[in-house]
Amino acid sequence: MTKSQTAIARRCPGAFAALAVLGLGLSSPPAASAAKISKESFVSEGAERTYYLAGPKAIEPGARVPLVLLLHGSGRDGRSLVEKWNRLAEKESFLVAGLDSKVSDYWAPPGDGPAPLRDLVDHLSAEYPVDPRRVYLFGHSAGGSFALQMGLLESRYFAAVAVHAGALQNGSETWLPERATRKIPIYIAVGDRDAYFPLPTVHATRDALEAEGIPVTLVEMPNHDHWYYDKAPRINAAAWEFLSAHALEDDPVYEERRFQ
Repeated sequence: MTKSQTAIARRCPGAFAALAVLGLGLSSPPAASAAKISKESFVSEGAERTYYLAGPKAIEPGARVPLVLLLHGSGRDGRSLVEKWNRLAEKESFLVAGLDSKVSDYWAPPGDGPAPLRDLVDHLSAEYPVDPRRVYLFGHSAGGSFALQMGLLESRYFAAVAVHAGALQNGSETWLPERATRKIPIYIAVGDRDAYFPLPTVHATRDALEAEGIPVTLVEMPNHDHWYYDKAPRINAAAWEFLSAHALEDDPVYEERRFQ
């Protein structure tokens, strides 16, 4: 929806009950088509950042919609996940936004979060009716590990975290879980043949989280390796079922973090 369309919709909500969002105008594409993906940008900490956006064709007047921030794997970009989530987002009426990491091979604080993630949520909330108590993280591989980190550091801001093929690494499992000020629900799906995140590594992450009282749902996928994209519909549907069952009890609180 453009700014002008937004202004009109606010003045005449009844006339625009079926107004499409994400730049699709007033006409509806064929039911079989996937939700449009748009390449967008916003400014965080003085730098322009790129993200990809998709969601429902229409949002009912007065409705609030969940938002899932998608964190991509190494060497890819935000679109690589959004194009695997856009049909589900359209069907279930939620927004997905895939941020590009500053360096495509990895995610790292503070350049990639948590502040840029908060700024992206603020940016989207200014344009769309985002439900602030239902903002979630999903990540794959390097993005999955980063989603775990960000969820723990900002456990009162994000409602829940889901990852495919991710774990706490480089010793962070020994100290990071205790930084969570809320017992944020976490979902981890991993293949039993994943060479990058073998089961013992993922089990160590689960055990460290549970030792701090953080609820973890671990799904071990038989005969599955690290490759996400062929099984994305199944993985995403299960992740969304988990995420959508959780919401913050209070308004989100962003906790400022300092990084050396």
